[in-house]
Amino acid sequence: MKQEQPITIKNAIKKAIMNLITMMPMLLGVIGLIGIMQTYITPDMLSKLFGYGVVADIGTGTLMGAISAGNPAVSYIIAEELLTQGVTLYAVTAFILAWVTLGIVQLPAETSVFGLRFTLYKNILTLLSTMLVAYFTVITLQVFSS
Repeated sequence: MKQEQPITIKNAIKKAIMNLITMMPMLLGVIGLIGIMQTYITPDMLSKLFGYGVVADIGTGTLMGAISAGNPAVSYIIAEELLTQGVTLYAVTAFILAWVTLGIVQLPAETSVFGLRFTLYKNILTLLSTMLVAYFTVITLQVFSS
């Protein structure tokens, strides 16, 4: 019978480093795909997809954000550009939320780390909550700015 090692900081750090090394190929792949998506999906392309009503804008913003997942800091730059091009606040809010929380590109990595069932539940619930939060965020802003 194998004797368990005592839980120490050294063992915890060693285990964390081994887990990071194991996940590194997946992480690099996800980062590379996100970079490619950011290069080929420009704010001009995104702005042509919006402007068809609140529900359509929220749905399109959520879908586009999920497809082009990325860094939160970059999302603010894209959001500003979309707003200056006339995209509705509903779409931009949904886009930012989905950009940061959803990620179709990340599904294979999430599935291998967390399992298919958890990944599906997490992404379905995140999709629904992204749409609701986007809607209620804009409504709240309108109420407080009146």
